[in-house]
Amino acid sequence: MNREPTTTKPLDVPIPPLDDDARGTALDRQAELTKPPGSLGRLETMAAEIAAMQSTAEPTVDPAVVVTMAADHGVVGEGVSAYPQSITAAMVANFCDGGAAVSALCDAGEVENVIVDMGVAGPVPEGVVDHRIADGTANIAAEPAMSRRQALTAIAAGRSVVAEHASGANLIGLGEMGIGNTTPSAAVTALLTDNPVDAVTGRGTGIDESTRAKKVAVIEQAIGTTSPDPTDPVDVLRSVGGFEIAGLVGVTLEAASRRMPVVVDGFIAGAAALVAAEIEPRVTDYLLGSHESVEPGHEAQLDTLALEPCFEYGMRLGEGTGAAVAVGVYRAACAAHNGMSTFAEAGLETESSRQ
Repeated sequence: MNREPTTTKPLDVPIPPLDDDARGTALDRQAELTKPPGSLGRLETMAAEIAAMQSTAEPTVDPAVVVTMAADHGVVGEGVSAYPQSITAAMVANFCDGGAAVSALCDAGEVENVIVDMGVAGPVPEGVVDHRIADGTANIAAEPAMSRRQALTAIAAGRSVVAEHASGANLIGLGEMGIGNTTPSAAVTALLTDNPVDAVTGRGTGIDESTRAKKVAVIEQAIGTTSPDPTDPVDVLRSVGGFEIAGLVGVTLEAASRRMPVVVDGFIAGAAALVAAEIEPRVTDYLLGSHESVEPGHEAQLDTLALEPCFEYGMRLGEGTGAAVAVGVYRAACAAHNGMSTFAEAGLETESSRQ
């Protein structure tokens, strides 16, 4: 089923500037808390940055939501993945049953997980948010992944997911599921970071080196066949993207427009963040790092987005798993910031208070 865009200007997304006063107030409080200045390291700066994003001196990530968008990819027919396309629909059912890694991690961290069908080539359970554009994208080795209208529709769908299912959130995590989706993500990354395809293409689901070499060749063929304009991020999506990637672009834009911090999960989420930043550069102000993926293209994404990862655990699953874990770190940063006493509140003297 093809859907019309929900707005004639789906990319007209005003994003507010960071609140420097809120950041300054937060940093001033950090300097007065009952600890040596700077002794909580990045937790201190995390809290201050979230304060600037949310325009408050008392930042919080709760409630937090991880949005996991799923779609299939025609390029799987080129043999670029270790798993068959049918796994996508099966994993969506697993999400709904609470049996996936992202399900367990969201449960552990008290994070809501919103599952969205952006284009799964198969039936999905009731309860999945329906924004299916088509039964997967076309094979990018032979033709564009989608039409421009479909790309815009997917972006608009991502925006509506935030508005309709996460409007009360104080933090959004990006997640995805789609067999073969490291292939379009590598293509998007190569185009938007100006890196060679080989340098940003990894092993995805665990393919061997000969299959990775084939994957590189398929991506190069796709770029040559579809001729994307790297100065037009929507054309990049149209040519070599995925419905779930485009949907996450919309999630990112809408969340940033509402002053919601966005945790960028891994390589596929990173490709979406690259596109969102090309559409509206100010979106980078609202991005927070998750894990450092072992996919080689993730480093290029982080460098381009000037994004610092939250931790490095050798993760490469996707789904929103890294974002779910990172929520706990950002929650801890805000809890320490808001919950600790200042020296004055604790009745403790410092060198500055005696002067």
